[in-house]
Amino acid sequence: MEGKADNQQSVVKLVAAFEEHCRDSKSAQRGKQALTSAAASQPQQFPIFPASRSCSLAGEENKGEKDQQGRRGLSFKCLHSLRYKIREDNWRRPQGPGLEPGSQEPEEKKIALELLETEQAYVNRLHLLDQVFYKELMKEAKTGKTIPEEVVKMIFSNISSIYQFHAEFFLPELRKRMEDWNRNPRIGDVIQKLAPFLKMYGEYVKNFDKAVELITAWSEKSPPFQELIADIQKRKVCANLTLQHHMLEPVQRIPRYELLLKDYVRKLPPQSPDRGDAEKALEMIFMVAKHSNAAIAEMERLQNLWVVYQRLGLEDDIVDPSNELIKEGPIQKISTRNNSTSEKYLFLFNNMLLYCVPKVIQVGAEFQVHLRMDVEGMKVRELKDIEFPHTFLVSGKQRTLELQARSGEEMNAWIKAFQDAIDRKEKRSETFKTAVHGLETDTPAVKTEELGRRAPQWVRDNLVTMCMRCKEPFNAITRRRHHCRACGYVVCARCSDYKAELQYDGNRPNRVCQECYIFLTGHMVLEDREGKHKGILEKGAAEVSSRSLLCSSLQLLDKNGKGSTRGWFVIPQDDPLVLYIYAAPQDVRAHTSIPLLGYQVRDMPQSESRHLFQLAQSRQVFTFVADTEELKRRWMRAMARSAAGITHPEEEEEEDAGPCDEAE
Repeated sequence: MEGKADNQQSVVKLVAAFEEHCRDSKSAQRGKQALTSAAASQPQQFPIFPASRSCSLAGEENKGEKDQQGRRGLSFKCLHSLRYKIREDNWRRPQGPGLEPGSQEPEEKKIALELLETEQAYVNRLHLLDQVFYKELMKEAKTGKTIPEEVVKMIFSNISSIYQFHAEFFLPELRKRMEDWNRNPRIGDVIQKLAPFLKMYGEYVKNFDKAVELITAWSEKSPPFQELIADIQKRKVCANLTLQHHMLEPVQRIPRYELLLKDYVRKLPPQSPDRGDAEKALEMIFMVAKHSNAAIAEMERLQNLWVVYQRLGLEDDIVDPSNELIKEGPIQKISTRNNSTSEKYLFLFNNMLLYCVPKVIQVGAEFQVHLRMDVEGMKVRELKDIEFPHTFLVSGKQRTLELQARSGEEMNAWIKAFQDAIDRKEKRSETFKTAVHGLETDTPAVKTEELGRRAPQWVRDNLVTMCMRCKEPFNAITRRRHHCRACGYVVCARCSDYKAELQYDGNRPNRVCQECYIFLTGHMVLEDREGKHKGILEKGAAEVSSRSLLCSSLQLLDKNGKGSTRGWFVIPQDDPLVLYIYAAPQDVRAHTSIPLLGYQVRDMPQSESRHLFQLAQSRQVFTFVADTEELKRRWMRAMARSAAGITHPEEEEEEDAGPCDEAE
């Protein structure tokens, strides 16, 4: 019990020390300089390993191919195969002197020493990326002659935060533990300290593919940029590897922690005092690795989606990164006029079906989109047609299509894909609350069967800044606010350019929105009058606020600290690691979101009765102003917990009157 208590205290001390250290930028700079000096004066502590199996995915036999690939930039397939190649043991370093298989050292100690050795090499690689590549490229960018500073920051993402944590906290802790191994043979508690901070790798992994593309693009645009990178790559410290290969190291590191720790737990004696901590650490690392793999999978999804959009000609009303491609393929369309078939091509997404025609001259696009059908309200069923076998019917709000597959198996596959998309859409619709919720009490909803039969509760104009149907922002001239007399939503003129008889108003025609018009009249709307589809930030402010860890009005200062923007800020319970920013508390779409993992929360002295605090990560800083000191403290506490990866609410929050402060 004492060991566990000490472990918990040490974790708290480490987190506090790391946060305090990051608040003091001068101290951080001195720490980095000291680390650089130590690396130069004591190379045995930070050995620079040559191009070996621990540093590269490719073997010596692929060196020529690897160099050629490095010159033209890593392909996306390299990252795609990482999750499979990293599971192999060829990256493990051969055991050094004193660690031969026949030595007397326990197996678990050999693995712990290997962890220390690879961590030293890893910190050396991070130092190369942050203090050499990033620092020299940023210095060159400041001259304004080669590459914009923002591009350099985008290439290296949050590598500075990752380097600082490993060099100044985890590696020293691990080294101290190994020096004290004979008295205290355990590393599980040290790994537990590492795990929460590994979540900052998600940002780096998601940015990796974009970073490689930027390096390739700017190497072609700017010869000085290419020459500077080539000059650094020729140095001995780079071990004949390209910048892109060095940047792969953080992507590979988390799976390697998992493999080493698995081996360590497997070799531990049953009665080892480290078994409990090591198993818990392994579980934590497994979850972080799963998160990293999910980030890579998301990159693959976006990459594949982009390829599809290129084949479709990158039409503005189609491109949306939130879409998910479910199935695509050729199909025969049966004409009801001349009883013939013609070749078409279908792209089925999670929210829409694109009905396309292959282009004869494929310049810029492979297909031309003839029709877009919403999955919502769609139905699919098999047709028994003797003349046209393997046919099925797809009916939607926009159109009905009779389609013929090449075989019965292909037909069943299409029907299953359509039905899965329909079921998922219906499930989401069932859980989505169509009523607008108040900030403290729910606004009574107009039930579907009561639509038009009773007057709705109108949403106040000042609680929304955009149309609640098409999501376009309002303005005083070209897009003014109107109310749908059936559901009470605030909508623009384009989305409310319909008339329907409402029973509660003596069946007189009233202005209604498009959705209510279709429901009340049964009439379909022409395709070109359909609004835009949903974006990627559409979590309604009122709905999210009613299930939030904390929400209130705050001000976000400009970078110069002079101007500010007031908005509605929410940390949802179902997405507790992200801060959503709305222009108003009843908006149906957030205009900005900030992933909080890896950020540090900084207190700032009160200035002119303003209660200031900051979010900071690497070179990204956000400054907020709260209305009261108590509200400021609540936000700092909530953001710090989210930044540390703590997702469950605090116990004292249950005693509060509510998670949200009233909007003004």
